[in-house]
Amino acid sequence: MANGTVSQETRYYISSLRLSADRIASYVRGHWGIENQLHYMLDVFWGEDGSRKRTACAAANFGTVLRIAHNLVKTHPENISIKRKRKKADRSDHYREQILRLNT
Repeated sequence: MANGTVSQETRYYISSLRLSADRIASYVRGHWGIENQLHYMLDVFWGEDGSRKRTACAAANFGTVLRIAHNLVKTHPENISIKRKRKKADRSDHYREQILRLNT
């Protein structure tokens, strides 16, 4: 509805859950909201889609490291954006150690 028009799409799901359609729809929307937000962050702030790692388990291993790094940066208590925290960690060994919880 970004441009003022309303659209409707139909999706079909198979499940053994005995819940109402509204309840299942809220679970599906919640799951994809989290999924899309995480993948957006990994791609935009960490450049995951542009990675050239393609051999053996390199892409999966690097993806795991990116998720760990993202969660460490995200949970750091300073009240600035993830992008600013990452840039600050790029420039400061001390700040990077704080994010990695190497010093308390």
